[in-house]
Amino acid sequence: MRLVFLAIALLHAGAAFGQTFRDVEFARPGGEPLLLDAFVPEGDGPFPAAILVHGGGFEAGDKQTYINYIFEPLSKAGFAWFSINYRLSPQHKFPAATDDVEQAIRWLRRNAARYKVDTKRIALVGESAGGHLVSYVGARNHDRARVDAVVSLYGIHDFVAFAVHYRGDSAVTERFLGQRGLTAENVEVFVAASPIAHVGADSPPFLMIHGTEDKGVPYEQSVHMCEALRAKGVRCDVVALKAGHGMDHWEPDPDLHFYKQRMVEWLREILQ
Repeated sequence: MRLVFLAIALLHAGAAFGQTFRDVEFARPGGEPLLLDAFVPEGDGPFPAAILVHGGGFEAGDKQTYINYIFEPLSKAGFAWFSINYRLSPQHKFPAATDDVEQAIRWLRRNAARYKVDTKRIALVGESAGGHLVSYVGARNHDRARVDAVVSLYGIHDFVAFAVHYRGDSAVTERFLGQRGLTAENVEVFVAASPIAHVGADSPPFLMIHGTEDKGVPYEQSVHMCEALRAKGVRCDVVALKAGHGMDHWEPDPDLHFYKQRMVEWLREILQ
């Protein structure tokens, strides 16, 4: 099935006229190779770029699953994109995955000339677990891992509120944080892993895309993250869909596909 996804993605990317790259190693933490797939438009560039981070509950998925629905819109819009793998839980707990996303940014900056990327126009785009990862990395916006825009689709932004929503009992937090229940003794772990706790005036503009009927990650997670960003003077916009959790569930309904164009238009505006 993954090979089918890859073939479809590369076919779509090729239709946009450009070059594809498969299984490029961008980091090797602890001896474990981390790979990415990429598309670079035809032409001299430099091009705006998006680093794509898949979902999967922090424990599943890879660079060709879940997030593959936006490969084609980005390719046709003239963006270079780099879809990455990262270390998965429960074997690798926080902050391993966020470290991997930051490593991908550093790698892209080092290799910008080779892939014709404009280092002043780099975005992070992630969905579900990847939505959390890009929001966390983007909100912190550390030196050498800085980005210019973040698109977070239905990610967790506040693990404390998430745990409270699930009455302090979540297999997701157990896998990712090593803490199943929220207690007074471990609340600092939940706060430290929450993007909302790292928002600052230097955070880049954010776009949240979220289904109002999401039963996996409450829609309010994106709303409250936006409020925190705006309180710091940072631009944040929300695209709401009358839908549940996940692009794979949105794809069968053509009425929901508008989010792709909205995302491309927003990225073009921010990265112009």
